[in-house]
Amino acid sequence: MPSFFSNKKLIILLTSLIVLIALISYSLKQGTRANWAEQFVQDVVGGFQYVINVPARYAAGFFQNVNDIENAYKENKRLKENLENYASVEQENRTLSAQNKTLRAQLGLKNDPKLSDFRKYSAMMIGRTVDQFNQLLTIDKGRVNGIKDGMPVITSGKRLIGSITKASNFTSKVSLISDDQNINQISAVIQPKKGDPIPGMIEGYDQNKDLLYFRKIPIKAKVQKGQVVTTSGLSGKYPEGLVIGTVIKVTTDQYGLTKAAQVKPAANLNDLSYVLVLERKASVASDEGE
Repeated sequence: MPSFFSNKKLIILLTSLIVLIALISYSLKQGTRANWAEQFVQDVVGGFQYVINVPARYAAGFFQNVNDIENAYKENKRLKENLENYASVEQENRTLSAQNKTLRAQLGLKNDPKLSDFRKYSAMMIGRTVDQFNQLLTIDKGRVNGIKDGMPVITSGKRLIGSITKASNFTSKVSLISDDQNINQISAVIQPKKGDPIPGMIEGYDQNKDLLYFRKIPIKAKVQKGQVVTTSGLSGKYPEGLVIGTVIKVTTDQYGLTKAAQVKPAANLNDLSYVLVLERKASVASDEGE
């Protein structure tokens, strides 16, 4: 009996070794090929990964799109700010260029031989009211600067804009030639190419048409469209040769005794910044002698 059991154990051991060797041989023959259990597990895991991964990818893409939109909004806002800054700088450059041009023109007027008998004060417009826009403006020079009532005021190109009507210590009021209350009656003249000068008076202003009225022109005078109207210098208030405007239309008064002309102002009275105030030097010397 003991011998039988001993042989039985040996037989079982040998059988186990044979089975193990057979399994190893089979496994080696299959190579990397998975069995059905492994395939099942792999498919289950793969499906689970798909279920998790697809929503995760969509969520990641959504948040990425949101981030891109936010970045695009910030970039667009920054570009708009830069564009606004550029427009502001460009406008500032245009303003400075215009001011520089005006000041250069005024500098040329200070050396004009026709104005050599006048002292010139450069001033800047600092105020203008809506209800008196065509009548008055305020400049930043006053009595302490030598400004007095009655002094003529011009802009570049010797273009007349008005006269000082009220000088205070540090500022002054300028009555414009467009004052429709006729307080700025100006002795004017047209210098034709041939013949004597044609005299007249600047009286009145049409606010709707932006036109001055050149009246009391001799009936026989040959006044034509395009002729330039200047100050005559006869009144003593304004020097001779200041440009008032250009004739655009000529008519005859209702009685047929004189002619009248509509005159476009030479100065842009709606866009004034820097001006020159004129003072006759002879009167300054006289005042100093007193």
